[in-house]
Amino acid sequence: MERIFEKFLWKSRLVVLAAVIISLVSSLAMFYMATIDSAYMISHLVEYPTLADAERIALRSTTITHVVELIDGYLLAIVLLIFALGLYELFISKIDDAENAENASQVLVINSLDDLKARLSKVIVMILIVKFFEHALGMHFKSPVDLLAFAAGIALIGLALYLTHASDSRDK
Repeated sequence: MERIFEKFLWKSRLVVLAAVIISLVSSLAMFYMATIDSAYMISHLVEYPTLADAERIALRSTTITHVVELIDGYLLAIVLLIFALGLYELFISKIDDAENAENASQVLVINSLDDLKARLSKVIVMILIVKFFEHALGMHFKSPVDLLAFAAGIALIGLALYLTHASDSRDK
């Protein structure tokens, strides 16, 4: 009875495959969406040289906002991909091609749950930075306090990046 239960318990880890597949499909969907959005953005830039100055400035501003959104989309796709690969390696099986690849980076090789969390947290910090930048593009400073709050936000971003880098150095 114990052996049957342990066999069932071990096989129950395969339920993680649902999360792996859904994360992978979601990642591919985000890559697709970001790529289509970038093609759409580039198609609008064809008319850029022929625009009047005011229209060109407006298009430049819109394009910068779109680029930030594209970066955000690609970063989210990367988070989902790392999550899918990490779950698979932790609960199902090691990915032989990832471990044996001579030229490949080891960025997608996940050895522990802490390793997966660390890799995901770095990308999530980058997403938050991109979101901050996206909001900063639309900010209007009405008082010196607004500018001071913006500067404090930039300082906190710098601190977050420094602490992330410091934890990497400490782990190595």
